Amino acid sequence: MRITKLVAVAILFGSSCIYLANAQQSAPDNTQSNLSDQKTPAPTTADQQKNNSSDVETTRAIRQALMHDKSLSTYAHNVKIITQNGEVTLKGPVKTSEERDEIQAKAEGVAGAGKVTNQISVKPQQ
Repeated sequence: MRITKLVAVAILFGSSCIYLANAQQSAPDNTQSNLSDQKTPAPTTADQQKNNSSDVETTRAIRQALMHDKSLSTYAHNVKIITQNGEVTLKGPVKTSEERDEIQAKAEGVAGAGKVTNQISVKPQQ
């Protein structure tokens, strides 16, 4: 009887450990980044986007350029684009340095050279 209970407990404990390990692996890649973004004074979240028409149009045009480029990963399509007074900040993880550079080039094509701060990180390959 004791052995049966021990086996049942071991099976349940093992299943719980596997579930927790899988749950930890499936967390969004930018969760930690989003949490740290809330503590920094620089523009890092969409709610810091200015609502004047030129800033909204700049952000829209950059996002549209990214979405039309089907060679970019989902990560690249989802980078944060924050425009304040014509200055663009890019944040978030991407898969490669080439994607990071391509996003910056697209943003500079819209906003102009020298108007883009690239804070995009390259996600390590697993």
